[in-house]
Amino acid sequence: MRLLVLPGDGIGTEITEATLRVLHATDEVFRLGLEFETAEIGLASLAEHGTTLPQRVVERIPQVDGVILGPVSHYDYPSRDEGGINPSAELRVRFQLFANIRPCRSHPGLSVLRTPMDLVIVRENTEGFYSDRNMYAGSGEFMPDPDLALSVRKVSAGASARVARAAFELARRRRRKVTAVHKANVLKLSDGLFLREVRRVAAEYPAVELEELIVDATAALLVRQPERFDVIVTTNMFGDILSDAACELSGSLGLGGSINAGHDTCVAQAQHGSAPDIAGRNIANPASLILSAAMLLEWRGNRDGVPALVDAAEAVTRAVDTVVADPATRTPDLGGALATDAFADAVASAVERLARKGATA
Repeated sequence: MRLLVLPGDGIGTEITEATLRVLHATDEVFRLGLEFETAEIGLASLAEHGTTLPQRVVERIPQVDGVILGPVSHYDYPSRDEGGINPSAELRVRFQLFANIRPCRSHPGLSVLRTPMDLVIVRENTEGFYSDRNMYAGSGEFMPDPDLALSVRKVSAGASARVARAAFELARRRRRKVTAVHKANVLKLSDGLFLREVRRVAAEYPAVELEELIVDATAALLVRQPERFDVIVTTNMFGDILSDAACELSGSLGLGGSINAGHDTCVAQAQHGSAPDIAGRNIANPASLILSAAMLLEWRGNRDGVPALVDAAEAVTRAVDTVVADPATRTPDLGGALATDAFADAVASAVERLARKGATA
């Protein structure tokens, strides 16, 4: 399995290196045959090549088995005409990575919730209110005059149906419930279309319950009754906001794994940003990208029928849980004092222990 590694900006280099330490250890004990190649994107690439996303990187992605994408500082990029391409958005649209999958599980001692959370948010990834990816040409956001700004929201039947199907497939392997989150009481046409397609897909999964909730009610219930949710499916912006909130409620945004999945391509990406203010200090929490890499292994293992990849992914996830559970092995953002590289070493050691235990069980 060959993985393309794109470290990105800010803390990207540090947490990517930490993630690779864990993956090398996992590869050794599970004999996965992982191979890695690294390419520059982001501000470093802009300085050297005049673009934040070189064409050769884009061309390489379909040739590998998965991508690990570090956080990027796209807010600081120049215009697209000046080489400032947002790699995250570009890859999602270019390779039709329509499902952004974000699990949120409570972490004892870190979660602020009264009852445990164990849910997955499946977010449509290619259109919605995101003006940088919802038009064939031009931008979905524009200003007719200096004092008026307009934004177009795109919701299509095809995109709604495929993300709904991804959610129902996931729920079928979990607790068999999908909650479709919307604002159709106000956005009657666009969210109405989204719900129409979700209901149509739901009919193909009679064993999976479908619930429909308005987005503001969902936000409240994530705090009050998180246990009621299994898989949430929603449009792009609602999913972005809800997944960050749910992840923080369950323990920390730094503990949220995330993949961008299409039919043939999957990109692992940390939920959080590039945090340039702490870059280079070896204090960033790499757990989100480590968990995202584990999700990439699981996605590939399920897609290609390789149980070893699924087992390895489970071991990495359990290893992160084990390390985070001990206050002595937490990074500063979680109230601990462990450095980025030391955290990665602790997770790698935990993977090795879990693998040995599994071999003797």
